[in-house]
Amino acid sequence: MKGRILIVDDKAEMLLLLKRIITEGTPHEVVVESSALDALKQIRETSFDLIITDLRMPKMNGISLLEAAREVDPQVSVVIVTAYATIDTAVEATHKGAFDYITKPFRSERILLTIDKVMKWREVTYENRVLRETLTGSGFQSLMVGASPVMRECMQRVRQVAPTNATVLITGPSGTGKELIARSIHRYSTRSNRKLVTVNCTAIPESILESELFGHVKGAFSGAWKDKKGLAEEADGGTLFLDEIGDMSLVLQTKLLRLLQEGEYKPVGSVLTKKADLRIIAATNHDLLADIAARQFREDLYYRLDVIHLKLPSLKERKSDIPLLAYHFLKKYAKIHGKDVRDISLEAMQHLGAMEFPGNIRELENTIERGVIYCRGSTLAEADLWHTSGRETPCGDVEENINGLPFREAKEQMMRVFHRSYIERLLRENNGNVSLAAEKARIQRQYLHRLMKEAGLSSEDYRQKDE
Repeated sequence: MKGRILIVDDKAEMLLLLKRIITEGTPHEVVVESSALDALKQIRETSFDLIITDLRMPKMNGISLLEAAREVDPQVSVVIVTAYATIDTAVEATHKGAFDYITKPFRSERILLTIDKVMKWREVTYENRVLRETLTGSGFQSLMVGASPVMRECMQRVRQVAPTNATVLITGPSGTGKELIARSIHRYSTRSNRKLVTVNCTAIPESILESELFGHVKGAFSGAWKDKKGLAEEADGGTLFLDEIGDMSLVLQTKLLRLLQEGEYKPVGSVLTKKADLRIIAATNHDLLADIAARQFREDLYYRLDVIHLKLPSLKERKSDIPLLAYHFLKKYAKIHGKDVRDISLEAMQHLGAMEFPGNIRELENTIERGVIYCRGSTLAEADLWHTSGRETPCGDVEENINGLPFREAKEQMMRVFHRSYIERLLRENNGNVSLAAEKARIQRQYLHRLMKEAGLSSEDYRQKDE
């Protein structure tokens, strides 16, 4: 198990010595800090498996750093190293939660042995926690499936962020589970007994999004025949999740900024200001900094949203999670479709591992659901996974695979194939430009975005890259 270790000591020679011992004797990543206060900033910004800290340092000593670090991350392991060893300080460090207490001078073997014990202990406790959460259906594991290092880091960040009221910005490619992260944050927040209200900024036409978000008064516009409560008011006391915020118009961004800054908004057509006590979580697959440069997103709104930034990895960056995700979806869709499919063949799993999945987790989920529907036995075979990434499926193959299915299921499968094939061709022909593709198809841009999301397609995958 490769971990991240933070070394804190105000003496440069000790930092160099410990870093050399650890980097030469272990595979772990090492970060060094000569100030306990700077180290605490690091701990708040990223997660560490182990902190090795000196006891006596200016401004903040090792015991104080131990306490502060465990407030930020109760799971972090801390080892205190000192030349001023006393029984009292050793007892105090142990009571405060230190994993070990090492006296100077020390042998390099002593440091390496302690690190090995810490990492083995953390691996065992992590596996036990995952097993317990999986069996009980509680904890973050029931919402976010994955055991890769990058997902463990993500889960740790969510654990740290969830109990606070901080605004969170979630970014990452389409289909990586941004909404699932938002739900996890709300579920483990102090607002979990109140509503989580989701606003899809792409699915709702721009002309009515303001009314949906802030509500309106009677007579505000044609068809407003009575007062209507907005989603911001509905989420009062809870969490408002703004999905695909990168597609929100500049005019509405200005009004959202006021909600973030002042906790105030005005319903459409009203002269009265309303208050809302909200936690806001926003998500997008856009590069918002590029949008700011192109004057398509407000810079002041970005920095209001970017208090906590969680960037989700693509499935390509966490391929070791594919077996866990595949079995998770297998169980889910076997139950939904009433199929007795309990296993995945080795060939099918190897096939999944070799796929690119530009649509990320959503595309993998669709692939497994399709496989469950086509499967005729108890084990999902490679032949059941008829779609391979980057290829269009011949109609003959589809017709063969829907043999024996009820009319409704067969129709759904044929429509999915049609949607994906048609949208892929549109995006290729228009170099990934969604607006042009929608215009050519004579459909609303928002509707095309929804179809793309359902098919697990991202416009970025169809944009020609400069050689």
